[in-house]
Amino acid sequence: LEPDVVVRRQEALAAARLRMQEELNAQAERYKEKQRQLEEEKRRQKIAMWESMQQGKSYKGNLKLNQQEVESGASTSSAVPKSKPNKKPLRGGGYNPLSGEGGGTCSWRPGRRGPSAGG
Repeated sequence: LEPDVVVRRQEALAAARLRMQEELNAQAERYKEKQRQLEEEKRRQKIAMWESMQQGKSYKGNLKLNQQEVESGASTSSAVPKSKPNKKPLRGGGYNPLSGEGGGTCSWRPGRRGPSAGG
């Protein structure tokens, strides 16, 4: 093999490796920045939650409102909630499983106690 071809091939390989390493470094930098932004957002939410809790407000409701504002700002389409059709209850209003009334024919009874139950 000719030495010039080998040298050029090695230089091209080194240049390709350098390019790939720079691209990887750029991706890592973008990932770190994204993680930093997520941590900052979490920190802001915790601070907002703590402040609303100090004021005596419902901090969970406040957190949900903040998330809805962020989502509504991101999406411009407004979602229309569907109304559920009125459904009748499965049992009558007088059903109480603890009282034993209105429950039908089934009733729970404890098992027999005896020596054959053993273990």
